[in-house]
Amino acid sequence: MRPPYMRIPYTDALASPTIFPKAATTISGAVEALQKFFQVPSARGFPSTVVLTGAGISVASGLADYRGPNGTYRVNKTYRPIYYNEFLQSHEARKRYWARSFLGWTTLLKGKPNAGHYAVKHLGDLGLVQSVITQNVDSFHPKAHPGLPTIELHGYLRSCVCTSCHEELPRDTFQNALARLNPTWAAFLQEILASGALDTENPDERRAKGLRTNPDGDVDLPDAPYTTFRYPACPRCLSTPPATADGSPAKVEVDADGAWNPESTAGVLKPAVTMFGENIKPSVKLAADQAIENAGRLLVLGTSLATYSAWRLAKKAKDRNIPIAIINLGGVRGEDAFFANLDPFQEGAQGVRVELSTDELLPALVEQMRQSSSIEAAQEKYDHGVEDHGASVFKDMMS
Repeated sequence: MRPPYMRIPYTDALASPTIFPKAATTISGAVEALQKFFQVPSARGFPSTVVLTGAGISVASGLADYRGPNGTYRVNKTYRPIYYNEFLQSHEARKRYWARSFLGWTTLLKGKPNAGHYAVKHLGDLGLVQSVITQNVDSFHPKAHPGLPTIELHGYLRSCVCTSCHEELPRDTFQNALARLNPTWAAFLQEILASGALDTENPDERRAKGLRTNPDGDVDLPDAPYTTFRYPACPRCLSTPPATADGSPAKVEVDADGAWNPESTAGVLKPAVTMFGENIKPSVKLAADQAIENAGRLLVLGTSLATYSAWRLAKKAKDRNIPIAIINLGGVRGEDAFFANLDPFQEGAQGVRVELSTDELLPALVEQMRQSSSIEAAQEKYDHGVEDHGASVFKDMMS
């Protein structure tokens, strides 16, 4: 039986922001404010900035977000993500999850970082950004700037992880196993790809072709026969069943084709992401907390901070009284508190709130910072395109 509905916070539009400073309503005004944000020394003497990003920074890469103007919660009122306990307890729920993910994985795999991701890299090259904390699971940040540390707060989709032995499995290996176990679905995926339904970034065009695309590689097909879908068991648990609480070996069985048998008591693979209702890994939480503790500033990009895991980091920065800049289309959870007590005449050094697209604003900011910087590396012209920035890095991560 499906568990009771659990409320997702802030599915409706958040209140429109107040722009700080008032001139930051245009690209040029926002760039000027952010330049002051970066250049004025921090009161505590910390020289660098931590960046905190969300789904909004990946919209220009063709991925869906949650609460933006065309976000899933705005255009698909029936969308309900799977919860961790539901995934663990329900074989049928896992069938549905993996079927939808199987269809959506190709789009995520083909996706590339956009100008916003590479602008973050260039801010790092200029010595202005020391690390990135991202809520996104698309791996675009590590791909765009492998030399700039990235803390993936909610995990990543490039791998699966066993819920029993915690062994990781590359997602492309898992995807191949899904295709082998579900030849009809694999053929259908090829038809979808041939139709171009997954190539367009327009949600209306996708819906016209019978698809609903949601964040994190999820594709919804109304009335699809999810109950027919099969998924493999963890290879490690299959060969060496883990011990149960009483010390006896767990049961891990597969059918003749290698699909996980529902009589099994272990060996279930899940995406290597933090699902709704699941705790963030303690090591990741600690790393994120330490990054904020060591930061001189916090730059928030493309997130409404609706999830507590992200909001608490911004709150931690506010409690430390370090300057905060937020660039996001649409409102942000409790944002008034982040800019309380700002000098009404301050020009960006104390804080910035901008409602502009990151893929347009950030490259313009980098160019201005490059021109005004005395750093020798800044004398070179930066290219914000996506084709010449280590396209093979992601392939390496996937292998």
